[in-house]
Amino acid sequence: MNEVLVAEDAAVAVPAAGEGGHAGAALDLLRIVRINEEIKRVVAVAFKINIMALNAIFLAKRAGNTALGFGVLSNELRVFSKDLREGMMVLSRQIHELVAEVSVVLQESRYDDVFRRTLAEAPHSAPLQAVLAARDAHQAMRAERIASQRRSLRLAVDDAARLVELGGVLAKSAKIEAAYGAGFASALSQVSGEFDGVVEEIRCSLDNLRRSGFFGGNA
Repeated sequence: MNEVLVAEDAAVAVPAAGEGGHAGAALDLLRIVRINEEIKRVVAVAFKINIMALNAIFLAKRAGNTALGFGVLSNELRVFSKDLREGMMVLSRQIHELVAEVSVVLQESRYDDVFRRTLAEAPHSAPLQAVLAARDAHQAMRAERIASQRRSLRLAVDDAARLVELGGVLAKSAKIEAAYGAGFASALSQVSGEFDGVVEEIRCSLDNLRRSGFFGGNA
């Protein structure tokens, strides 16, 4: 939460995304931190699915042959949880790289402002002009790296969203299988309903990520 507050302070009265320099970097940093908070929520829910799946597998074993299909699907949901957490770890590493890159842009932009104010007082200073030209070239290279990282992050979010669609299919299939659980049908149905709910929670989080202003959305 402190990270969010710090980033929000840095982005007060910042123009819309797409603008360069200090303002654009501050807003990007705020949005990246918010994405990271959403990723943490997904990881927490994915861990919850893993625990639920273990309990469901145990319940299916108690139900015996009538819940074989449910047991298989519960195990697949456990695998889904593991795959999702691994995908979120990839996203988290990308976020940390982005934070480092954008933080450098933010810091260097402040220095650029100082050089520009100095150049305004000595507009014919060739050394100052050369320094600014070199710094502008470095900032352009950083901007290209950030743009590439932005695309990679969005692709990783899309991959996670596709994985969650599979998780939704598994959860709905488990609801169908629960009906064949004979004396355990009620308990199995309750568990499968919980699966469906937590997968939907993850889907909502990923939808929030895809709508982030960092990717050109409105969130």
